[in-house]
Amino acid sequence: MAGACRCVLAVLLLCLCLWVPSEAVGGAKSRPKPQKRPPKKPKVDPVDSTPPAQNIDIQQMMGTWFLLNTASKCSYLIKHGTSVEPTVMMLTRHEASDQTLSVSTKTRQNHQCWEILQVYHLTSTPGKLLLKGARPELNTDIVIGETDYTSYAVLFYQKQGKVTVKLYSRSVDDLSEPVLAKFEQLAEKHSLGLAYLFPFPTYSHCGDVDKDHTINCVPTC
Repeated sequence: MAGACRCVLAVLLLCLCLWVPSEAVGGAKSRPKPQKRPPKKPKVDPVDSTPPAQNIDIQQMMGTWFLLNTASKCSYLIKHGTSVEPTVMMLTRHEASDQTLSVSTKTRQNHQCWEILQVYHLTSTPGKLLLKGARPELNTDIVIGETDYTSYAVLFYQKQGKVTVKLYSRSVDDLSEPVLAKFEQLAEKHSLGLAYLFPFPTYSHCGDVDKDHTINCVPTC
Protein backbone atom coordinates (compact mmCIF):
# COMPACT_ATOMS: atom_id res chain seq x y z
CA MET A 1 0.00 0.00 0.00
CA ALA A 2 2.84 2.35 0.82
CA GLY A 3 4.42 1.58 -2.54
CA ALA A 4 1.20 2.52 -4.30
CA CYS A 5 1.04 5.85 -2.45
CA ARG A 6 4.63 6.67 -3.45
CA CYS A 7 3.75 5.93 -7.09
CA VAL A 8 0.68 8.21 -7.04
CA LEU A 9 2.73 11.00 -5.39
CA ALA A 10 5.42 10.74 -8.10
CA VAL A 11 2.78 11.04 -10.84
CA LEU A 12 1.27 14.13 -9.17
CA LEU A 13 4.68 15.79 -8.88
CA LEU A 14 5.37 15.09 -12.56
CA CYS A 15 2.03 16.63 -13.55
CA LEU A 16 2.76 19.73 -11.48
CA CYS A 17 6.14 20.20 -13.18
CA LEU A 18 4.59 19.97 -16.61
CA TRP A 19 1.83 22.43 -15.66
CA VAL A 20 4.10 25.21 -14.27
CA PRO A 21 4.45 28.13 -16.76
CA SER A 22 7.79 28.36 -18.55
CA GLU A 23 8.60 31.77 -17.01
CA ALA A 24 8.68 30.16 -13.58
CA VAL A 25 11.55 27.85 -14.59
CA GLY A 26 13.45 30.29 -16.81
CA GLY A 27 12.08 29.03 -20.15
CA ALA A 28 11.01 31.00 -23.25
CA LYS A 29 8.64 33.90 -22.68
CA SER A 30 5.19 33.99 -24.21
CA ARG A 31 4.89 35.70 -27.62
CA PRO A 32 3.98 39.41 -27.61
CA LYS A 33 0.70 40.46 -29.11
CA PRO A 34 0.97 41.40 -32.81
CA GLN A 35 1.13 45.15 -33.34
CA LYS A 36 -0.96 46.93 -35.95
CA ARG A 37 0.97 48.27 -38.94
CA PRO A 38 1.19 52.06 -39.09
CA PRO A 39 -1.06 53.56 -41.77
CA LYS A 40 0.65 54.27 -45.08
CA LYS A 41 1.49 57.88 -45.78
CA PRO A 42 -0.60 59.36 -48.58
CA LYS A 43 1.22 59.41 -51.91
CA VAL A 44 2.35 62.92 -52.82
CA ASP A 45 2.16 63.96 -56.45
CA PRO A 46 5.75 64.91 -57.44
CA VAL A 47 4.60 68.01 -59.29
CA ASP A 48 2.26 69.06 -56.48
CA SER A 49 5.26 69.07 -54.16
CA THR A 50 6.69 71.90 -56.28
CA PRO A 51 3.83 74.37 -56.80
CA PRO A 52 4.04 76.80 -59.70
CA ALA A 53 5.36 80.29 -59.16
CA GLN A 54 2.73 82.78 -58.11
CA ASN A 55 0.95 85.03 -60.60
CA ILE A 56 2.58 83.60 -63.74
CA ASP A 57 1.83 85.85 -66.70
CA ILE A 58 1.56 83.34 -69.50
CA GLN A 59 1.73 86.07 -72.12
CA GLN A 60 5.27 86.95 -70.99
CA MET A 61 6.28 83.32 -71.57
CA MET A 62 5.61 83.63 -75.30
CA GLY A 63 8.56 83.58 -77.67
CA THR A 64 11.78 81.62 -78.08
CA TRP A 65 13.42 79.49 -75.37
CA PHE A 66 16.69 77.59 -75.72
CA LEU A 67 17.03 74.34 -73.77
CA LEU A 68 20.20 74.45 -71.65
CA ASN A 69 19.87 71.56 -69.22
CA THR A 70 17.57 68.64 -68.41
CA ALA A 71 17.28 66.64 -65.18
CA SER A 72 15.63 63.31 -65.83
CA LYS A 73 15.72 59.55 -65.31
CA CYS A 74 14.46 59.05 -68.85
CA SER A 75 16.02 55.88 -70.25
CA TYR A 76 16.79 57.54 -73.58
CA LEU A 77 18.76 60.34 -71.93
CA ILE A 78 20.62 57.92 -69.68
CA LYS A 79 21.78 56.01 -72.76
CA HIS A 80 22.28 58.94 -75.15
CA GLY A 81 22.70 61.94 -72.84
CA THR A 82 26.22 62.64 -74.08
CA SER A 83 25.04 63.02 -77.68
CA VAL A 84 21.98 65.26 -77.30
CA GLU A 85 21.40 67.90 -79.98
CA PRO A 86 20.69 71.64 -79.61
CA THR A 87 16.99 72.20 -78.98
CA VAL A 88 14.86 75.34 -79.16
CA MET A 89 11.21 75.80 -78.14
CA MET A 90 8.83 78.45 -79.46
CA LEU A 91 5.64 79.34 -77.54
CA THR A 92 2.82 81.20 -79.30
CA ARG A 93 -0.87 81.73 -78.72
CA HIS A 94 -3.00 79.13 -80.45
CA GLU A 95 -5.10 80.62 -83.22
CA ALA A 96 -8.18 78.54 -82.44
CA SER A 97 -8.44 79.16 -78.69
CA ASP A 98 -7.11 81.55 -76.05
CA GLN A 99 -6.96 78.59 -73.64
CA THR A 100 -4.23 76.79 -75.57
CA LEU A 101 -0.65 77.44 -76.65
CA SER A 102 1.08 76.32 -79.83
CA VAL A 103 4.46 74.76 -79.05
CA SER A 104 7.15 74.23 -81.68
CA THR A 105 10.26 72.30 -80.65
CA LYS A 106 13.11 72.11 -83.16
CA THR A 107 16.02 69.71 -82.82
CA ARG A 108 18.39 67.70 -84.97
CA GLN A 109 18.27 63.97 -85.56
CA ASN A 110 20.44 61.98 -87.97
CA HIS A 111 21.94 65.25 -89.23
CA GLN A 112 18.49 66.58 -90.18
CA CYS A 113 16.37 69.23 -88.48
CA TRP A 114 13.02 68.14 -87.12
CA GLU A 115 10.12 70.16 -85.75
CA ILE A 116 7.73 68.74 -83.14
CA LEU A 117 4.36 70.48 -82.94
CA GLN A 118 2.29 70.28 -79.76
CA VAL A 119 -0.63 72.03 -78.04
CA TYR A 120 -0.45 72.97 -74.34
CA HIS A 121 -3.77 73.54 -72.58
CA LEU A 122 -4.05 76.22 -69.90
CA THR A 123 -5.54 75.14 -66.57
CA SER A 124 -7.27 76.98 -63.74
CA THR A 125 -3.94 77.12 -61.88
CA PRO A 126 -1.64 79.94 -63.08
CA GLY A 127 1.60 78.47 -64.36
CA LYS A 128 0.25 74.95 -64.81
CA LEU A 129 -0.34 73.52 -68.29
CA LEU A 130 -1.53 70.22 -69.71
CA LEU A 131 -0.31 68.24 -72.70
CA LYS A 132 -2.95 65.66 -73.56
CA GLY A 133 -1.91 62.13 -74.48
CA ALA A 134 -3.75 59.44 -76.42
CA ARG A 135 -5.38 58.43 -73.11
CA PRO A 136 -5.85 60.39 -69.86
CA GLU A 137 -3.22 58.32 -68.08
CA LEU A 138 -0.72 59.43 -70.74
CA ASN A 139 -1.29 63.14 -70.11
CA THR A 140 1.72 65.29 -69.24
CA ASP A 141 1.39 67.93 -66.51
CA ILE A 142 3.65 70.94 -67.05
CA VAL A 143 4.50 73.41 -64.31
CA ILE A 144 6.36 76.71 -64.75
CA GLY A 145 8.30 76.58 -61.51
CA GLU A 146 10.72 79.51 -61.79
CA THR A 147 11.11 82.30 -64.34
CA ASP A 148 11.97 85.96 -64.72
CA TYR A 149 10.56 85.95 -68.30
CA THR A 150 13.60 87.72 -69.78
CA SER A 151 16.48 85.33 -69.12
CA TYR A 152 15.52 81.91 -67.74
CA ALA A 153 12.66 79.52 -66.97
CA VAL A 154 12.52 76.21 -65.10
CA LEU A 155 9.75 73.87 -66.25
CA PHE A 156 8.60 70.61 -64.64
CA TYR A 157 7.13 67.83 -66.79
CA GLN A 158 5.27 64.97 -65.11
CA LYS A 159 4.07 61.87 -66.93
CA GLN A 160 2.95 58.64 -65.26
CA GLY A 161 4.45 59.67 -61.93
CA LYS A 162 7.90 60.52 -63.32
CA VAL A 163 9.27 64.07 -63.29
CA THR A 164 11.65 65.77 -65.72
CA VAL A 165 13.01 69.24 -64.97
CA LYS A 166 14.19 71.50 -67.81
CA LEU A 167 16.15 74.74 -67.75
CA TYR A 168 15.45 77.15 -70.61
CA SER A 169 17.14 80.42 -71.52
CA ARG A 170 16.12 83.33 -73.73
CA SER A 171 19.59 83.30 -75.33
CA VAL A 172 22.44 80.89 -75.94
CA ASP A 173 24.64 82.78 -73.48
CA ASP A 174 25.59 81.04 -70.26
CA LEU A 175 23.31 81.79 -67.32
CA SER A 176 24.60 83.12 -64.01
CA GLU A 177 25.86 80.71 -61.37
CA PRO A 178 22.97 81.48 -58.97
CA VAL A 179 20.44 80.45 -61.64
CA LEU A 180 22.31 77.24 -62.42
CA ALA A 181 22.57 76.45 -58.70
CA LYS A 182 18.84 77.07 -58.25
CA PHE A 183 18.08 74.66 -61.10
CA GLU A 184 20.24 71.96 -59.52
CA GLN A 185 18.55 72.47 -56.15
CA LEU A 186 15.08 72.17 -57.67
CA ALA A 187 16.14 68.99 -59.48
CA GLU A 188 17.65 67.56 -56.30
CA LYS A 189 14.27 67.85 -54.56
CA HIS A 190 13.03 65.19 -56.98
CA SER A 191 16.06 62.92 -56.45
CA LEU A 192 17.64 64.11 -59.69
CA GLY A 193 21.24 64.67 -58.68
CA LEU A 194 24.27 65.41 -60.84
CA ALA A 195 24.20 61.92 -62.36
CA TYR A 196 20.85 62.77 -63.97
CA LEU A 197 21.75 66.21 -65.36
CA PHE A 198 22.17 66.42 -69.13
CA PRO A 199 23.42 69.75 -70.54
CA PHE A 200 22.40 70.63 -74.10
CA PRO A 201 24.58 72.34 -76.73
CA THR A 202 24.08 76.08 -77.11
CA TYR A 203 25.24 76.32 -80.75
CA SER A 204 24.15 75.19 -84.23
CA HIS A 205 20.41 75.34 -83.61
CA CYS A 206 18.00 74.46 -86.39
CA GLY A 207 16.52 77.21 -88.51
CA ASP A 208 14.04 76.41 -91.26
CA VAL A 209 12.69 72.87 -91.25
CA ASP A 210 11.52 70.94 -94.28
CA LYS A 211 7.80 70.19 -94.16
CA ASP A 212 8.47 66.46 -94.35
CA HIS A 213 10.35 66.72 -91.05
CA THR A 214 7.46 68.35 -89.16
CA ILE A 215 5.63 65.88 -86.94
CA ASN A 216 2.90 65.94 -84.31
CA CYS A 217 3.87 63.77 -81.37
CA VAL A 218 4.53 63.65 -77.65
CA PRO A 219 8.23 63.19 -76.77
CA THR A 220 8.97 60.52 -74.19
CA CYS A 221 11.34 62.81 -72.22
